[in-house]
Amino acid sequence: MLTHEKRDPLERPGGTTFHFINEGPERALTLAHDAAGNRDVRISGGADVIQQYLNLQVIDELEIALAPVFFRGGRRLFEHLNEPGPQFRITDVIHGASATHLRYVRT
Repeated sequence: MLTHEKRDPLERPGGTTFHFINEGPERALTLAHDAAGNRDVRISGGADVIQQYLNLQVIDELEIALAPVFFRGGRRLFEHLNEPGPQFRITDVIHGASATHLRYVRT
């Protein structure tokens, strides 16, 4: 987990252990790739975290769940990017009763 403060790993019931990385998004991604081996790495987080990885241009696919809930604030996902606009195209749209799911793929 990408964080700004040093923390000890958190072990959850069932065997999942969360490691907290405060050395920046590049280091967290390197460690995630090392742990994943040949498998995909998924990045989860809010707009700030996703923007950091979009600016590093390391995201190949992006899945967004849009839910019609107003929390009195938030950040626009595609603001504060180094590129003038993300180079993605929408490949899938799934409409549900409580959310719309969008899948973007880098062009």
